[in-house]
Amino acid sequence: MRISVDLNRCQGYAQCCFADPTVFKMHGEEALEFDPAPSDERRLHVIRAAKACPVQAIYIGESYEDQEERSAAHE
Repeated sequence: MRISVDLNRCQGYAQCCFADPTVFKMHGEEALEFDPAPSDERRLHVIRAAKACPVQAIYIGESYEDQEERSAAHE
């Protein structure tokens, strides 16, 4: 799983931090820090965090490894 955050859109409401403090943390009052490649065990928490974002600044995608596994399974 890969995460990206549009930091221009992020307003620092920190709802993602409340939903998944393991992956998302506020550094100071306005700077968001996050793990761009959390483990798959965090998937449901990360999805909850993305849905909690009032400005929808969090994007979730597949990691390169996930894409490779999916391609290999279809061959």
